[in-house]
Amino acid sequence: MSELLDRMHSVQKRVEAACVRAGRSREDVCLIAVSKTKPVENVEELYADGQRVFGENKVQEMCAKHEVTKQDIQWHMIGHLQRNKVKYMADFVTMIHSVDSFRLAETISKEAQKHGRVIPVLIEVNVAGEESKFGVSPEEALPLVREIAPLPGITVRGLMTIAPFVDDPEENRPVFRQLKKLSVDIAKENINNVTMCELSMGMTNDFEVAIEEGATFVRVGTAIFGARNYSIG
Repeated sequence: MSELLDRMHSVQKRVEAACVRAGRSREDVCLIAVSKTKPVENVEELYADGQRVFGENKVQEMCAKHEVTKQDIQWHMIGHLQRNKVKYMADFVTMIHSVDSFRLAETISKEAQKHGRVIPVLIEVNVAGEESKFGVSPEEALPLVREIAPLPGITVRGLMTIAPFVDDPEENRPVFRQLKKLSVDIAKENINNVTMCELSMGMTNDFEVAIEEGATFVRVGTAIFGARNYSIG
C-alpha cells in the first residue's frame, strides 16, 4: 500500500474514533480530502480507494482537476472566493464553503441560475476574529443569512470557520463550540431556504476536536497528502 493510502486510512480511523467518542454516527461526518497543490494522480489514487469528496482553495486548480477526473467526484470550494471566478465552476461545484458577503452570494445566485442549478453554500464565520482570516463576525452571521436566503439558485446549508493554528487542538474547542451554538441559534429563526444542517470546521491539526463539537465536514489536507508544495500555482 502506498504512503498516500496509509495516511488516508489513518485519518479515516481517527475520524471514526472521534465519532465514537462523541457518540455520533460515522455517516454524520464527511471527510473532505483537500488536494490543493497536489497532482491529479493523488486524487485518482484516492478515488480508486473509494474517496469521492475533495476540496480545493483555488478555482483554477479545481476546474483543471475536474476536467480530467471522474465526473462523480464532489468538489467543494473551501478557499476565499472572488466574484469573477464563480462562473468557471458554477456548473459543477458541489458546495461553496466560503460565502462572506451578499455580493458574492448574489454572483453565485446569478451563475447558478444560468446552469439551472441550486448551489448549496455555507457562511464563513471568523469566530476567533483573526485579522488574517476572511469571514463575517459571529454578530454579522444572522443578518447576512437573512439577506442571502431569498436569493434564487442558492441554498444556505450551514456555517464554516477556519480556527487559529495552535499547538494544542484543545485550544480551538471553544471556537468550534461557538460556531455550533451560532448554527443552533440561526436554525431557531426558521428562515426559509436556510437549513443549518452543516458545520464545516476542523483541519489536519484539530479535526478530531471539531468532530467532537459537531462538525459535519472536516477539511483535511496535509494529514492525507503530506506537506504542501506552495511553489505550485
